[in-house]
This record gives sequence, C-alpha cells and structure tokens, in this order.
Amino acid sequence: MNHPKESKRLNKAISDSGYCSRRKADELISDGLVTLNDQPVSLGDRVMPGDVIKVRGQIIGGPKSEVYIMLNKPVGITCTTDQRIDGNVVDFINFPERIFHVGRLDKPSEGLLLMTNDGDIVNKILRAGNRHEKEYIVRVDRPINADFIRRMSRGIPILETVTKPCVVKQLSRFVFKIILVQGLNRQIRRMCDYLDYQVVSLKRTRIMNLELGELPSGQWRHLTQSEVSDLQRSLMGSDNGPFSEGEVDQDFN
Repeated sequence: MNHPKESKRLNKAISDSGYCSRRKADELISDGLVTLNDQPVSLGDRVMPGDVIKVRGQIIGGPKSEVYIMLNKPVGITCTTDQRIDGNVVDFINFPERIFHVGRLDKPSEGLLLMTNDGDIVNKILRAGNRHEKEYIVRVDRPINADFIRRMSRGIPILETVTKPCVVKQLSRFVFKIILVQGLNRQIRRMCDYLDYQVVSLKRTRIMNLELGELPSGQWRHLTQSEVSDLQRSLMGSDNGPFSEGEVDQDFN
C-alpha cells in the first residue's frame, strides 16, 4: 500500500516526540492508551502533520529536537528513570527535557553513559545481534596472570551460557581493559567471579565511537555534531525492530 510521503507510523511519531521508544509505544497502543484525533488506534496506524496524538489523554508530538548527552556517571548513581528511587540518574543529570539512558551501569560502577530522546538509537545499540563495542577499565583484588587474560578473552560460562570471545588486555598488575560486544547482566563482575577474582572498580570508557576522554566524574556534555554523525553512520544497517526474548543486551556491568 502506498502512503503519503509526509505520513509516518504512529509508533515512530510517538518515539520521535521523545515520549518513549517505539517498542514502548507499541505497548501503549496495544493497551488502548493512545488516541489519534480522539479516535481509537491500532498497531500500524499512520499519522499526518497536524494530527493530534494523545497518550493517556495528554497531547504529545510536535517537532522534536534530538538530544544526545554523554555523562560520566559516578559511583552511587542508579541507572533508572524511576524518580521514586533516591540517586536516580534522571534527577542527577536534571536535564529540562525527558531523556533516557542507553543501557546501564550498576550503582558501584562509573563511566560513560549515553542519554538521549532518540528511541531508534536506543534499540539499535542495545540489540545484542548488532554487536556494538563497549570498552571498560577494570581493577581486581589480586594480581592478574596470563591464564586470567586467556580465559576471560575466550569465554566464561555464566548465566547458563558462555560469553562471546572478547578483547582483554592487561594494563598493570591489577588492572585490565576489556572490550565487549554483548552486555549480559553484570557480565564483567560475573566473569571475574568465576575465576575467583573480585572487581574493585569498573569504569566504562567507550561505547562504539564515543570516548569518555577527560570528562570529569559527575559531569555531562552534549555530543558534538561529528560524534552524532559518526554514531548514526555506524548504526546504519543495524536492526531496530521489536526485540525477541533474550535478544536485548542487559548492558549492566
């Protein structure tokens, strides 16, 4: 079926407004919480400029300025948009528009956290099959040896699976760098624990082309136009459709 060029799918229009991701928009539509020009809607419906979209009776939509922020998350901040939780990242960053984090870093971890209102990029980065690199610097509680590096890089049995091969490089007696293309729940900590090492500190320094650099802990900045362009270019061809069970990276180290 041919559609007018200026029309777009309803779930994309909701996502483009910054309200939520496409996946969440589909859930809202299925639950009957969305109307278009005060009429009920169905999955796959399309909207035209000037149409009025309401979610739970509140008007959303209109042109959206896409926001891409890099935060150096400090230890102690929780990656959640639930503002009932003390120390949540939304209150910490205190940005005037609604943005959400791409993946997570657990409370004892620190480093690069990408925050945005672009639901498409969230889906593409978090989809496990897209194999986007994330780099971490990790300090453990006892000296690292060659066997530790070899076993970490080849794969460790955790969470009823074996981790994918990854790049692991020793930086000093107690510190190593690891580059993952998956993000199982607390993956690095579980991998180390399997080898009888405990993580003392964990810092994410890179997501794809985005480098944390010298950004101070607790500070944030907008991505440069060059960084956004490189990010979008690297995501070309990545799938961003609905997730299947087990297909989304937890990205929670």
